[in-house]
Amino acid sequence: MFDDVAARYDVMNDILSMGQTRRWRKIVVDAVGAKRGQRVLDLAAGTGTSSEPYADAGIGVVACDFSQGMLKVGKRRRPDIDFVAGDATNLPFADNSFDASTISFGLRNVNEPKKALAEMLRVTKPGGTLVIAEFSHPTFAPFRTVYTEYLMRALPPVAKKISSNPTAYVYLAESIRAWPAQDGLASWIEDAGWEACRYRNLSGGIVAVHRATKPLA
Repeated sequence: MFDDVAARYDVMNDILSMGQTRRWRKIVVDAVGAKRGQRVLDLAAGTGTSSEPYADAGIGVVACDFSQGMLKVGKRRRPDIDFVAGDATNLPFADNSFDASTISFGLRNVNEPKKALAEMLRVTKPGGTLVIAEFSHPTFAPFRTVYTEYLMRALPPVAKKISSNPTAYVYLAESIRAWPAQDGLASWIEDAGWEACRYRNLSGGIVAVHRATKPLA
């Protein structure tokens, strides 16, 4: 499915989010807080747009994704970034390989998200950081109702007009609606072994950015 939409994936994201993806991406980079000389795992990186800010800042970044089609599009655009094919539930990296692990709008697409959280813990160094950006539940109840209606009614027709695979965006709407709320995801993160999990709501809770730390021992 993601191979099919790879060519226009970033354009679709900008349209459907009304341009908010760029702002969300900057907030994630700031939350990761990586510095030169450090190494970041950007999981479910797709075409690498989320990896670019790290590479542009001289930070070592590995863009990892399950979709070969996405990786090919990204590698053509940014040959300087290290693109690696990998399964989030069985990462092809050694223990304690990265100073930070991050995943943006991809954990929801993993068959076993709790296993992916444990794998990210494994490959992150003690004291390292986890940052997750994911669609969540709007905090204001009336707006939550409007948002759900938009997802299920407006998003598929829009996708049908501008996407080569509109079915993929029907899946997108359904997966967002079924995803746990902010506190539920925080519990998953801490159950996987991360500590001090906190989250920040963006755009009224449409998106939440969770940040946690790997214990030192």
